[in-house]
This record gives sequence, structure tokens and C-alpha cells, in this order.
Amino acid sequence: MNRDEVESLDVARRKANETPLADINVCDLELWRNDTKWAYFDRLRRDDPVHLHPPEHHRGGAFWSVTRFNDIVAVDTDHETFSSEPAIMLDDPMEGFAFPMFIAMDPPRHDLQRKIVQPIVSPSNLSTFEPLIRRRIEATLDELPIGESFDWVDRVSVELTAQMLATLFDFPFEDRRKLTFWSDAATAEPDSGMWDIENFDEQWTGVMTDCLTYFTGLWNERVNAAPKGDLISMLAHGEATRQMDPQEYLGNLILLIVGGNDTTRNTMSGSVLALHQNPVERAKLQASPSLIPSMVSETIRWQTPLAYMRRTATRDVELGGKSIRKGDKVAMWYISGNRDESVIENPNSFVVDRPRARHHLAFGFGIHRCLGNRLAELQLKILWEEILKRFPEINVVGLERVPSAFVNGYKSMQVEIPRRL
Repeated sequence: MNRDEVESLDVARRKANETPLADINVCDLELWRNDTKWAYFDRLRRDDPVHLHPPEHHRGGAFWSVTRFNDIVAVDTDHETFSSEPAIMLDDPMEGFAFPMFIAMDPPRHDLQRKIVQPIVSPSNLSTFEPLIRRRIEATLDELPIGESFDWVDRVSVELTAQMLATLFDFPFEDRRKLTFWSDAATAEPDSGMWDIENFDEQWTGVMTDCLTYFTGLWNERVNAAPKGDLISMLAHGEATRQMDPQEYLGNLILLIVGGNDTTRNTMSGSVLALHQNPVERAKLQASPSLIPSMVSETIRWQTPLAYMRRTATRDVELGGKSIRKGDKVAMWYISGNRDESVIENPNSFVVDRPRARHHLAFGFGIHRCLGNRLAELQLKILWEEILKRFPEINVVGLERVPSAFVNGYKSMQVEIPRRL
């Protein structure tokens, strides 16, 4: 971390401590653009771990922020009290364009639909994917320039995740970047710079309609053919999903696209940044590549690529001494829980050999735990196995973060690789 970044964090820490609790707004996109959100989560964990945000803090209205590790686990594992319906983001579904998805459903619908696509990440399927993932990573890394700046996000993270998504969907390979675009569009805030704010609803629904139109053509191909092992065929032939209406089909597509894109891609980039900022840990990893699985888990915790998930209270309940009413929105801030000093020792440090590195919140807990967590870990593990064979260092020379309080990620990351091994 350079001097300017340290000073920026010091200023943020002072502001966070001076701001009245009622005025703290962790959804302020500036905190995410400049990465000063941490100080505000520190303050909430310390002084108001179950914090009520007033309606003006988010266009979706008032909500509770749950910021401590154990409180988040309590919410995430009690789906009867804290429902995933109707949405997992703080915005309510757009009128006339709800697109339900199984992560935003409660049992039994959730269980039945999740079961349909679960085989895509079975241990046998992961074994089948592994050599393909390695070949693609080898090819991508071997094409990177040496001694000149390039965008790691675009050249590596986006490209590799787009290739993997295309494989999972058996999607036309030449159009794979459409998947990245649709993923970005699905989660982009109205004021993220991706949209004309005044025409956000119209633009957003237009992009989602284009996505549905494209995938409807693929559905029609798969539903009239013998079942295969790709996600679209699974949905088209699955007993619990073959009668889905178009919006539910789109909802599940967006869930699978975002789940396969944002999480892995931003952790791929985050791992490069973390090891650049922590050269001692990079040296430790280079000396002992057996630490790669631990480093992968530590990166997923340190990055926490999806910052929160929303639940809705189904009854009046007390949490952390606060009275949450039936119908209230609750945001489980995984990104804060993963920095909870009471559960994780020295949580702001990046430690490649951290004990119990897999004990983190980034994949969630309970019935909605991330479906593709093992696939994400596999891709990151192979990426770093191949990086360590080639590059003694990757230097980050500039980055731009995604302006989002939901996706904790990188819009671009300029890096330089001085030499190959």
C-alpha cells in the first residue's frame, strides 16, 4: 500500500469515527470506488453491529446492516425467519420484470431447482474440467506481454471466466464476452456509469430482454435434443425447471452467470493485488507452492467478491438487541464479517498460511451456500500453479474499482510483469 492509500485510509477512519451512526451509509458508492468502506464497517461492528439504515440511504428503502460474523451466520442459517424471497439485493424486483431465481427462493422450490444444476459442479465433473482449465490458463499466461503494462482484468480474469462460463452453458464460444456484459449489467447500479440514470429502467430491461432472447434460442435447441451435461440442457430437461416461464428462466440464467463470473473473476484479480501488496507472503508462496490452496481461501476471504446478500424477515425477531419487524430488509455484509476481529485473528492482513483459512463467509452459509465454490477454488488454484511456474512477480501499477456496494471488484487493473522464469 502506497503513502497516498495509507493517508486516504487514515482520513476515512477519522471520518467514520466522527460521523454520527445514523448518518453512516455503507451503500455510498464513493466508499467502494476509493476502497475506504472498511473504516465504516469497522465502526458499525464496534458500535452498532445490527444497524438500521434510513430510507434515504438506498433507493430500495430502509434496511438493517448485519456486520458481525456470528450474527451473519445466525441470519444465513435461519431461512425460516430470514427469507431469500423476493430478492437477494436491496432493490425489490422491478415491476413487471421480476425474474425469480432459485437463490431468491425458499424451500421447497429452492431445493428442487438447485438440485437440477448441482451435477455441473460434482467432483467427477470438476475432474473432467481440470485439464481444460489448465490448458486455457497456460495459453492465456503464455500470451501475456513482458515488460509492458496491460489490463489483467481484461486479458486474464475476464477472459478465463468467460471461457469457463461458455463451457458450462455450452454457449457459442465466439460470443462469450456477451456473458461478461450481461453479468455486469445485471448488477450495475443506476449511477455506476454504465447507464443513463434517467433512462435506467428502460435501458436495463432492454439489455436483460436481449439476454433472454439469445438464451431462448439456446433453450429451444436443447429442449428438442437429447439431454446433455450443460446448464441450459439441465434446466430444459429438469423436472423442476422445464416448465419455467421466461422470466424465471432469465432469473436463473442471471444467477448462474453472475455466480460464475463476478466471484471468480474478481478473486483472480484480487489475488494479484493482494500478493503485490504483500511481498513477504508472495515470497512465502513462491518458496512453498503447497500453500496455494490456503492462499486461495485467504484471497476469497480477503476479497469477498460479493459484498452482501439480502434477506427479508418473515416474523418479528430480535437480533443483536435490536427488534427487527416482519417485512424488514436485512443485509448480511459478508465483506464485514470476513474482517471481524472477534472471530478472525488479524483480519485485515493477507496471510497465505492462515490457520483455518476456509473459515470465512464469502460463500455464505446454510442452504444458499455458493453452488460453484469448489469450481471457483479449482480455477484459482490452477491459475496460481501456472503463474508460479512463469512469473517471479506481477506488479500492479494502477487500478479502477467497480462502483458497486454489491460486487466488490475491479473494473481494470494495470500490471507489469518484469520477466519470466
